[in-house]
Amino acid sequence: MAHCIGFNKKSVRKTYHADALGDGRLETLRAHEYSQLKDTIYLDHAGTTLYARSLVENFANDMVSNLYGNPHSDSKPSAKAGQAVDDVRAQALKFFRADPEHWDLVFTANATAAIKLVVECFRDKAVSTDMRFWYGYHADAHTSIVGGRELSASSLCFRSDADVEDWLRAEESDKPAADCLGLFAYPGQSNMTGRRLPLDWCGRLRKRRSGAKVYTLLDAAALASTNQIDLSEPSSAPDLVALSFYKIFGFPNLGALLVRKDSAAVLKARKYFGGGTIDAVTTGGLDWHASKVTNLHDRLEDGTLPFHSIFALGHAISVHKRLYGPEPMLCISMHTSRLIAILFQGLIALRHANGQPLVVVYNGQDVVYGDPKVQGATVAFNIHEANGAFIGYKKVETAANAKKIHLRSGSLCNPGGIVTYLGWSDEGIRAGYAAGHRCSKPIEVVNGRQTGVVRASLGAMSSASDVVALLKSLHDTYLQASKLSLSEK
Repeated sequence: MAHCIGFNKKSVRKTYHADALGDGRLETLRAHEYSQLKDTIYLDHAGTTLYARSLVENFANDMVSNLYGNPHSDSKPSAKAGQAVDDVRAQALKFFRADPEHWDLVFTANATAAIKLVVECFRDKAVSTDMRFWYGYHADAHTSIVGGRELSASSLCFRSDADVEDWLRAEESDKPAADCLGLFAYPGQSNMTGRRLPLDWCGRLRKRRSGAKVYTLLDAAALASTNQIDLSEPSSAPDLVALSFYKIFGFPNLGALLVRKDSAAVLKARKYFGGGTIDAVTTGGLDWHASKVTNLHDRLEDGTLPFHSIFALGHAISVHKRLYGPEPMLCISMHTSRLIAILFQGLIALRHANGQPLVVVYNGQDVVYGDPKVQGATVAFNIHEANGAFIGYKKVETAANAKKIHLRSGSLCNPGGIVTYLGWSDEGIRAGYAAGHRCSKPIEVVNGRQTGVVRASLGAMSSASDVVALLKSLHDTYLQASKLSLSEK
C-alpha cells in the first residue's frame, strides 16, 4: 500500500524543529515580504530565489530620493554614484568575509560572465608569455565551467571526486610542465543534485603544487544561495570565485568575480580593454595603451558599470540581515538543511501499491541530506510507474505547474550529471542529438533512456508547507491515480 513519511503538515512540523525561521515567524515573513508566494509553491530557488518587498521598496525610494550620475563623470551626482559603488563593493566583500587587504571584487553580469572573464585572461596570459594554457574541470559542473576548455591548449575532465583526489596526491613528477599555465575549475555545489564538493581542494592544491602555476576557480553560484561563502582564510581559499547575486537575494541581476590579490597578476594580462579601464591610449598608428593600475577591478570592469543594480545590491544585503539576522546565511543554511532532509525522506518513502518506489533520487551514496557540509537544499529525481517505467520529466513539471507548484526539469545545464546519473555516454549524447533531442527542445526519452531530471530546490523563504504540498501533489497525482486506475479494471 502506498505511503510516505511526513505526508501531513502536523507530522512534518513535528520532524521540523523550529529555528530562527520556524513556524509562526516564517509565515509572518512570507505574508509581508513575499506576497508573490500567495497560493503558489515555488521550488526553483537554484534558478533564482525571491526578492523581498522591503528590498524593492528601499531601492525604489533610493532611486526617487537621490540624483545619481554616471560614475565616470566628475559632477557631484556622478561622484555620489562612484562613492556609492565603492561602498557597496566593500559591503559585498564583508558579506563574504573577504578582507579588502587580500581580496578584490569585480562586478560582472552573472557567474557565467565571471567565469568567461577568467578563462579569457588565462588564455591571454599564456599567449603573451609563450606558455601553454591547461584547463582542468570537474564533470559535475555547469556548462559555463565546461565551456572554458574551448579556450585552452589542452584540458582534462575529472570524472569524479576520486579522480581529483588522485591528482592532488600525485607525485611531484606529475606536475604540469614549467611552461604550462594551469587552471582547475569546479563547482562548490552541483547545480543538478545539490551535492557539495570539497572546498579544501583549493588550499591543498596551492600547497601541493606550489612550484607550478595552477590556479583554482570556484563556481559558487549554487553554493552561495544557501551557504555562507567564507573567504576569511586567504591561504586556503580559492584563487578566484564566481557567483550570481540574484541566487542569493533574488534581485538585482548581477554577478561578481572575487579575486585573491596574491593571485591577481594572471588577470592583468587580458588584451581587451574597454571604456574606463585605461589611463591612456593611442590611435594614430601606434598600438599602445596604459591600463589602470590602482585596483584590479578598475582594469576589468569594462564601460559604465550597472551602477543602479549595484545600489540595489547594497539594499539587498542590508535587507537580508534585517530579515534573517546578523549572520543571515548561517540562519538560512540551518533552515533549508532541515527542510531538504524532510523532503528527501518524504520522496523516498512514496511507494506504489506493489511496493515499488515512486521516486528515484539522484546523488552520491555518501551524501546525507540535512548535513550542509555535503548537501545543499536541492534534490534531483525522476518518477517511476508501478512497473518501473519512467514518467517523462516534462510531464511531471507540467502536472506540477497545473497545481501552482513550480519546479524545474531537464538536463539543467549539467552534462556531466546526465552522464553520471542517467547513464549516458559521449557517443549516446551525440546520437541523441542526431535523433532530434535538444536542451531547449528536449525529447524526454531517447533510445529508452531519460534525458533529464526533475529538480526541487529550496530557499530562505521556503516552508514546511511547501514540502508537504509537493509530497501531497506527487502522491495524489501518481499514487492515488494509479490506485483508482487499478480499481477500475
